[in-house]
Amino acid sequence: MSKHKFKTEVNQLLQLIIHSLYSHKEIFLRELVSNASDALDKLKYLTLTDESFKKMKFDPRIDIEFDKDKKTLVVKDTGIGMNEEDLVENLGTIANSGTKKFLQQLKPGTAIDANLIGQFGVGFYSIFMVADTVEVLSRKAGEDKAFLWKSSGKGDYEIAEAEQALNGTSITLHLNDEGIEFANKWEIDNIIKKYSNHIPFPIFLHFEEEDKDKKKSRKTEQVNSASAIWKKPKNELKDKDYNEFYKTISHDYDDPLHCIHTHAEGTLQYTTLFYIPKKAPFDLFQVEYKPGVKLYVKRVFITDDDKELLPSYLRFVKGIIDSDDLPLNVSRELLQKNRVLATIKSASVKKILSELVTLSTDKKKYEEFYTEFRKPLKEGLYQDFANRETLLELVRFKSTTETGYTSLSDYKLRMKPDQKAIYYITGENENNLRHSPLLEMYKQKEIEVLILDDEIDEIVVPAVGKYKDIELKSVNRSDAAQDLKTEDEKKTEKEIEPLIKRMAKVLSSEVKEVKASVRLSDSPSCIVADENDPTMQMQHLMKAMGQGNLPDIKPILEVNPTHPIVKKLETLKDDSVFEDITRLLFEQAMLIEGVQIKDPSEFAKRLNRIMEGAL
Repeated sequence: MSKHKFKTEVNQLLQLIIHSLYSHKEIFLRELVSNASDALDKLKYLTLTDESFKKMKFDPRIDIEFDKDKKTLVVKDTGIGMNEEDLVENLGTIANSGTKKFLQQLKPGTAIDANLIGQFGVGFYSIFMVADTVEVLSRKAGEDKAFLWKSSGKGDYEIAEAEQALNGTSITLHLNDEGIEFANKWEIDNIIKKYSNHIPFPIFLHFEEEDKDKKKSRKTEQVNSASAIWKKPKNELKDKDYNEFYKTISHDYDDPLHCIHTHAEGTLQYTTLFYIPKKAPFDLFQVEYKPGVKLYVKRVFITDDDKELLPSYLRFVKGIIDSDDLPLNVSRELLQKNRVLATIKSASVKKILSELVTLSTDKKKYEEFYTEFRKPLKEGLYQDFANRETLLELVRFKSTTETGYTSLSDYKLRMKPDQKAIYYITGENENNLRHSPLLEMYKQKEIEVLILDDEIDEIVVPAVGKYKDIELKSVNRSDAAQDLKTEDEKKTEKEIEPLIKRMAKVLSSEVKEVKASVRLSDSPSCIVADENDPTMQMQHLMKAMGQGNLPDIKPILEVNPTHPIVKKLETLKDDSVFEDITRLLFEQAMLIEGVQIKDPSEFAKRLNRIMEGAL
């Protein structure tokens, strides 16, 4: 017998789960059954594709037994099984992807959301909510030795050699007071039907039953339908069937937001069943995210770990792809180059996007979807040129004139007759953007501007460039207002050229250029980016991505020729006061744009000098 310590993250996780109020304790059984199903899937695949396993007798089944008097619950499967190394790897360690993120969601004594359990691959550990001690007896297919893993979930576990005639895994839970309610036929039957009815292997429940003479006898009953739901005709399925199966494959406690079921016949025969979740998974923006789509060939599970089944921007989609036209021994390496799968992938993407277009007609439901998944959808604009037109109809933005989100097509309908571009402003904070001086002229001329406050907007929207031949123009850039300039504004611009040159001389080391602004009405100054330079938001992004060695990119300072401060500057003779005010106009414009000024102490001194002079 060997004794092992849980890895630090596991130990911390166990304590949180054990000592938290877990409102959905039944999830432990869903997780054990899902793990058993995965083990059967893996062995089934080997018996069909690996010569050394083809002669092996494969009787796929999951058996559940309970004893209320002994306070035990047992879940067995005849799947791939585990050896000692597998037990350490699977039960003593959690993959780091998401574990720390999971732990950050929890605090001792707080309720654990059922969704979190499955999303982070920590479902097995939920058993310690209902059990004092757990024993896992397993023998790996093709090997002679069996091993017994045992733990009370208090920091360590033991592994010893054991006896088991058949391959597979048997998990025995010694139930605590919280878990004794699950040593009950009705409770187990109800949970299986709720979560695992469509797992494609039979689940047998063993129980004692009394007849009218009070004689007890052992009974065995299959408690799930064990059907490949995705192969059934749509007219035979109800929402309840779809929702139950979704919970089985997604480990989500909620029903899905939307379901897409397709049977394709013709040159290629395949079935897809895709789900859009209500909530985004916590690993959505992690590089090592776990894909949500499983690949089957003729109902035989192949893989659920291939990021090529759908493009990465649709990684939130859960579901099944089942093809009749792929070989059973198709490997992950082949998936990326397989023409059949490439065709299925392309058709699946178009189908999902088409369904989202239909969903968008239900404004309330689509906003629920868009709030969760707008960022990956915007990634698609950058990644998926073939479907960009459809994606442009799906993206939504906040606006200076509309409540909630608006589409580009609706913006186009509201454009003024002489308006030549769709205008937008980018930045980190919606409230700051709405009060930005850059919007003053547009408000005055009653021109709508889209508010883009997602970091990804700064990368994606300039890359798109146009919507139906209408240019997308950033008001953060110096050229945005040129097409809106009037003859009077051009005349005023010429009149203050001497002032502009004088200010430019003061700020020669800080700015690229000083210009008279046509976009300002209330504010005296603002900063914008040259049309060929990255905006301030883009510079922040590049630094956040580790590009800290960026050259010093100077902004353009625009000043409002009609503002009282600027008008008085024209006649100001005192060079030191002129320099102070010029620099303050520049620094306040920087602060409004959320840019840190280089020398706050000098800024404060300048401000104090001007206030002292005013008093």
